[in-house]
Amino acid sequence: MTAEEWTAVRLSLLVAVTATAASLPLGVAIAWLLARGRFWGKGLLDTLVHLPLILPPVVTGYLLLILFGRRGPIGEFLDRAFGIVFAFRWTGAVLACAVMGFPLMVRAIRLSIEAVDTRLESAAGTLGAHPLLVFATITLPLCLPGVIAGAILCFAKSMGEFGATITFVSNIPGETQTLPSAIYTLTQIPGGDAGALRLTLISVVISMVALLGSEMLARRLGARRVAT
Repeated sequence: MTAEEWTAVRLSLLVAVTATAASLPLGVAIAWLLARGRFWGKGLLDTLVHLPLILPPVVTGYLLLILFGRRGPIGEFLDRAFGIVFAFRWTGAVLACAVMGFPLMVRAIRLSIEAVDTRLESAAGTLGAHPLLVFATITLPLCLPGVIAGAILCFAKSMGEFGATITFVSNIPGETQTLPSAIYTLTQIPGGDAGALRLTLISVVISMVALLGSEMLARRLGARRVAT
């Protein structure tokens, strides 16, 4: 493999891991709100969360460019106040991947939370436990396989994200060129088929390892829960 190809692999892993880790706390909170909350605007929140699944990825990337670009309302504020820049940076690729993977994460976690018996939570509440303590000691351990599944789905989506990323942060080698972008570039140049095939195989292997690892971890957690 060439140095450029290794750079694309490392950048993709960095972007996917960062996007997943950054999304997870908010994903768990939103999933809990949608599963257990009763409030005005719940349907609107659910729609906004799942909107990236419906919109073409290019549209999502363009909206991110409008909002988080250097001249966008959010991007300009972050740049002036904190020196944070997303457009045409690897951090922008993280943001794009997180937005695209967030609905899959939330859906998996929400379904897992809804499967938890509410009577267990109610029993802990009647004993005087704070709602946060109930969530941390009862709900979260029981829905942990779903949390893992959601994180893996977000990671896999981030590894394969192309449309929103290339629209928002372009395809800059060494800065924003992830695996899908590198594969696309190699397919457009003469003699690039071999490199595209190598990166494709690497992408398949990474995805398979992530899925197998999550399955093994989920089984272990399920076995421990049954044993206890």
